Amino acid sequence: MSGHNKWSKIKRQKGVEDAKKGQIYTKLTREIIMAARQGGGDPETNFKLRLAIQKAREASMPKDNIERAIERGTGGAEGANMEELMLEGYGPSGTAILVQTLSDNRNRTVQEVRNVFSRQGGTMGSAGCVAWLFESKGLISIDSAGKDEDEVTLRAIDAGAEDVKVLDGTIEIYTKPNELELVRQELEKSDLPTSSADLAMIPKTMVEVEDKVAIQTLKLLDKLEELDDVQKVYSNVDFSDQQVEKYRSGDYD
Repeated sequence: MSGHNKWSKIKRQKGVEDAKKGQIYTKLTREIIMAARQGGGDPETNFKLRLAIQKAREASMPKDNIERAIERGTGGAEGANMEELMLEGYGPSGTAILVQTLSDNRNRTVQEVRNVFSRQGGTMGSAGCVAWLFESKGLISIDSAGKDEDEVTLRAIDAGAEDVKVLDGTIEIYTKPNELELVRQELEKSDLPTSSADLAMIPKTMVEVEDKVAIQTLKLLDKLEELDDVQKVYSNVDFSDQQVEKYRSGDYD
């Protein structure tokens, strides 16, 4: 799971840059529209909408933008043709990659994702080729600064968490998908506010790769997430701290 977490951390940091150019707002708007269309405009009874709104707030998305997105989703005009697609493929050296998209044009989205795979040393796969290597989980992140990590772990387990991982500056808490909101609420009742809470596809097992393959894979993941129709990207690569730092700094050939 650590590779997934390191990639998520990179994306959270990069999200600040994306927000400046509006890309992350576009993705969040689509997610809110789709959630509202599927489950209605009341976040109290629509869990997916509640998650989407929470992520939008974390990204400092204006309240008016959120409300307009909900109205567009429940109004029927916007988002009527949007569909969720989970595309699959192989990165360099056969690493597994899942690409979660939200699209109003299936053919366009598939072709754009296929092109990125091809240009970055990967291969687009057929449905089911790598999905079996991942499982859906609820993922809650808590800032570990000033907190007793053992105490947080115990509280998380008591709240119903399945697993807890302590990373650099962050405590990652894993739950069953349908128990994500319940665990989050229990943690906040215990004065443990969460920095993020979302559903994620977590690899069942991780693979370690050499530096060159790691950098190539990170480039591929980055290029995929730059596509407007792509919402989330997952990989089963266990990136080392050194590989992540090398990629982040650009110190590679």
